[in-house]
Amino acid sequence: MTSDAAAAPYDPSGEVVELCRELIRIDTSNYGEDDGPGERKAAEYVATLLDEVGIESRLYEQTPGRTSVVAHWGGPADGSVPDRGALLLHAHLDVVPAAAEDWQVHPFSGEVQDGYVWGRGAVDMKDFDAMLLSVVRARARAGAVPERPVVLAFTADEEAGGHHGAQVLVEKHAEEFEGVTEAVGEVGGFSTTIRGQRLYLIEAAEKGMAWMRLTARGRAGHGSMINRENAVTDLAAAVARIGAYEWPVRLTPTMQTLLASVAELVGTEATPENAESLIEEFGSAARMLGAVIRNTTNPTMLGAGYKVNVIPTEATGHVDGRFLPGYEDEFFATLAELCGEHVSVEYVSKQQPWEMPYEGAIVDTMTRALLAEDPGAIVAPYLMSGGTDAKHFNRLGMTSYGFAPLRLPAELDFTALFHGVDERVPVDALEFGARVFDRFLGEA
Repeated sequence: MTSDAAAAPYDPSGEVVELCRELIRIDTSNYGEDDGPGERKAAEYVATLLDEVGIESRLYEQTPGRTSVVAHWGGPADGSVPDRGALLLHAHLDVVPAAAEDWQVHPFSGEVQDGYVWGRGAVDMKDFDAMLLSVVRARARAGAVPERPVVLAFTADEEAGGHHGAQVLVEKHAEEFEGVTEAVGEVGGFSTTIRGQRLYLIEAAEKGMAWMRLTARGRAGHGSMINRENAVTDLAAAVARIGAYEWPVRLTPTMQTLLASVAELVGTEATPENAESLIEEFGSAARMLGAVIRNTTNPTMLGAGYKVNVIPTEATGHVDGRFLPGYEDEFFATLAELCGEHVSVEYVSKQQPWEMPYEGAIVDTMTRALLAEDPGAIVAPYLMSGGTDAKHFNRLGMTSYGFAPLRLPAELDFTALFHGVDERVPVDALEFGARVFDRFLGEA
């Protein structure tokens, strides 16, 4: 709730488009190593924007250039924390790389064309960075400061697991989040359309992440001779089994709720047997949502050898594994069987899944905020196939949701824009999102 009885009128969406464009122009490509540009320049820009409206922030970096921003805002005048605790609003500053030659518009131009803001990060997630900053700056200038304490965190390295960003904050600077009971971040609140009905998806769960390095070791030898201890053969067989395995359908509580909403729209009941057909109702979004009714394992890299006539001692491969909340044991037991006795597994990154109850005051507030701007819509939870910084912040005992609201055209293949070429977000969707988030913040 906001203490804004004497607040001046303000427009929460007034700066959102320009802020999004400016953030896109700052290249924060994350290559998964430490050879990219880093987030320092973007973090300093965010800190300056907050400072302009009287909000003090702190910059944190454990690795040079991998910089996160934390600020505290609002709350009772006496500095106390209410019984419901403080609220964390978090967004990341890094983006996945983009090859300019593949794009219609330069990925770091922030150009506006055909009603869209184009560029890497327009969807993931400089749009939400801009929404937060536009709303917070407008409210700060108008004196519409939340009565509930708010922690703002703009993080580094989310696209590579958050190890240089949110993980550093949680492990080294947990005092910044003392008293926080609820957190809101990315990848939720966007719309999809089913049979003409707009449906907004709030993230209430995430799959766990297991980025794995597989290693097979054998006996080196000349390529002209028989060798039954060939590391390449053992690795290739394991990778083929993993890539071809059909994981069974498993419905978590979040997906049961979502599919029940879809089933009502199409005049049926949701069951594990018809789950895949209900997912198909999402059209282009089915590619993403089809991955959250089962575990997944996708081989992504292979490496072995140094000469065509030499059998190497070792062969390696990488697999991106994602597992559902409640099905961790099944995932790792099955993976061990698929790898076989000759292949070992090392985890490049291993993070647990999470699932929150889709209920309570914060869920009700998100729903009301969306319906106030789009009265005829439906709001439901969903499970995210990828990962966010919530995995780290949840370790501090927070209740987390993904809520970066966007009202999208029915014909837009939104999921294809995640990490794809020609990433873009509608201008009116950005403005809609800022208005919705302002309503949410006013009540949360």
